[in-house]
Amino acid sequence: MSERSLRGTQLGSRSLESEVGVEPAPRQLVEFVCEDGHRFKVPFSTDADVPDTWDSGTHGIGMRVGVSEVEEEDAKPARTHWDMLMERRSMEELQVILEERLAIRRGEKTPEV
Repeated sequence: MSERSLRGTQLGSRSLESEVGVEPAPRQLVEFVCEDGHRFKVPFSTDADVPDTWDSGTHGIGMRVGVSEVEEEDAKPARTHWDMLMERRSMEELQVILEERLAIRRGEKTPEV
């Protein structure tokens, strides 16, 4: 019975609420220019912190119109899984663990519980 009541309602594709009295959030269009001179606009909320650069996806990174130069931030290099592993274990410890795992894999040793 419930299968018949939902037939043809396009469940999830349309909102059942009306848009009467609903106003969108206030926005501002910010213009960016890429190195090739391509101009594009991106909408932001009026109370948002607008970045000095924006990646357009098609023409690369563009600078906001009116900004003369962007400060280079001292970005930390991303810590990889290997870096975090080396903080916890030495190469000797890793070699011992590897030998134990390989022995278990070969069937020479049973895993400890």
